[in-house]
Amino acid sequence: MPKYEYRVLPAPKRGIKANGAKTTEERFAQALQVIMNELGADGWEYVRSDMLPCEERQGLTGKTTTYQTMLVFRHTTEVAAAVTPGVTQEQAALPALVLRAGEEPLGTAPRLGPAVAAAE
Repeated sequence: MPKYEYRVLPAPKRGIKANGAKTTEERFAQALQVIMNELGADGWEYVRSDMLPCEERQGLTGKTTTYQTMLVFRHTTEVAAAVTPGVTQEQAALPALVLRAGEEPLGTAPRLGPAVAAAE
């Protein structure tokens, strides 16, 4: 199972000038295109855009809620799996149980009752 790293950036608030981009919509699309192409060249995959609430201070004691549009990108991270015969990549990605020296996993140690403990 692949593991992902995410990158979240604010969406541009204004368009950028470009050849052939004359309207506001075209300039805004150009600004988005530049961001997506730059991140795509670095291996980031565009996932979605979200508009999320953000609480901001207003004056000395007041608060107001604004909405920020964020662009979400992701890319896979390399998973270093140990090469063990008979272990699938999914099994290798599961968290390992780490025990200290002399410890046994829970549930496998024999349970001693009071009578057995007194006999030892």
